[in-house]
Amino acid sequence: MKARTRFHNHVVAALLPLLLVTAAAAQDAQKLDDLYGRLKDADPGAASRIESEIFIESAKSGSAAIDLLLQRGSDALQSGHTEAAIDHLTAAVDHAPGFTEARATRAVAYYGAGEVGPAMADLAQVLKDEPRHFVAWSVLGAILEETEMPGRALEAYRTAAALHPHIPEVNDAIARLEKKLEGQEL
Repeated sequence: MKARTRFHNHVVAALLPLLLVTAAAAQDAQKLDDLYGRLKDADPGAASRIESEIFIESAKSGSAAIDLLLQRGSDALQSGHTEAAIDHLTAAVDHAPGFTEARATRAVAYYGAGEVGPAMADLAQVLKDEPRHFVAWSVLGAILEETEMPGRALEAYRTAAALHPHIPEVNDAIARLEKKLEGQEL
């Protein structure tokens, strides 16, 4: 009986961190669900605050090392060092393939580097894992518009706007494409 109790204690001790991470992930998912729900109906000022909260929550991988890689990749991207951004973000994706925000940011970096194929592959995975990712929908719209697929671009932009109605660039793109496609069958 003592051996069984010791074994049980070791198993519980080994699984406890996993259980805590799972509980934290469920709590984070619940918080994101609430934020995305509120974003749809928010006024522009509140939408900006909710968007920031979504970005903060989405940037939490559960690993300090992966969070650091995401931050370094994001910083490099903002500084115009696209290749360095791709390197950092690829390391994050390689070590945490389920971390959607690293893949979404890498898609933006790939797109900035003119690498449409890899950007599209990352966007497909992001939207599979998090179909509410309005930035991914916006980038997808931009790529589709740039590659002369205005009907599909309009659909992507409309999806982004349905999730977050206060992105000026998205709303401008919708108006531009609706005017362009006026009278044409989508």
